[in-house]
Amino acid sequence: MQNPYLPYPVRIDDIEIATVDKSLKTFKFVFLNKEDEEKFSYRAGQFAELSIPGKGEIPIGIASSPVEKGFVMFTVNKAGLVTTHLHNMKAGDVMGIRGPLGNSYPWDLLEGKNILIVGGGFAFTTLRSSIVYMLDPANRSKFGTIDVVYGARNPGMLLYKNELIEWEKRDDINMHITVDGTDDPDWKYNIGFVPPVTEQKAPKGDENTYAIVCGPPIMIKFTQPVLEKLGYTHDKIIMSLENRMKCGFGMCGRCGIGKELVCKDGPVFTLDQLNRTPREY
Repeated sequence: MQNPYLPYPVRIDDIEIATVDKSLKTFKFVFLNKEDEEKFSYRAGQFAELSIPGKGEIPIGIASSPVEKGFVMFTVNKAGLVTTHLHNMKAGDVMGIRGPLGNSYPWDLLEGKNILIVGGGFAFTTLRSSIVYMLDPANRSKFGTIDVVYGARNPGMLLYKNELIEWEKRDDINMHITVDGTDDPDWKYNIGFVPPVTEQKAPKGDENTYAIVCGPPIMIKFTQPVLEKLGYTHDKIIMSLENRMKCGFGMCGRCGIGKELVCKDGPVFTLDQLNRTPREY
């Protein structure tokens, strides 16, 4: 049995600067051992620990999708010791990945349903994983309509720009891209914060429609009442939280919300579940 505390060795295969301010980079990793890749079986919505010997670990949502084979992908914000060291690494460098960890979005429950995805900033990673999963030819017929509201501070901070363009061209997904503000005269999408754009563009809630929300706490706070206004019941609002996660096993207690541990019991919860916890997320 694989020791859950030991990371799988991986090699950095590719690095892409994700935003104009270079604060985010997308890393593609390949496993050094084929059997490790097979063991690293994950579902969209899960996270993993990126492990750098002598520096530490960081919990990051998995941005690649289970339908994408041969690599695993993470988009990392440069924010501290480990992430700064990672940003300074080069293609070909070897490090570790521990996981997958946490739960995923409830894909068995979501089959046959209409899906609204609401995302903000660099928390769009596991939502990117989910969109790629649902749009895969083997899976697209399993879901109804797919609507996406995704926003960032400005156009230069939007992630996965090439994919956003390709998704917008498709007729089986409705993309609603927005930015807080821009002076770009060629900007042709929405201008405004995610919650009001969601209110304007998102479909109404019903028994057959679920909302998946992932973003900064302030976005989550103001998106909840919008979804309620649109008719989404709390059991159909699914949220992914990043609440001070550290160890990934629920041992350190840093991600506690009442009796729930985000890294162990989550990071995916319904709003109905969160209503029974302190408002600490």
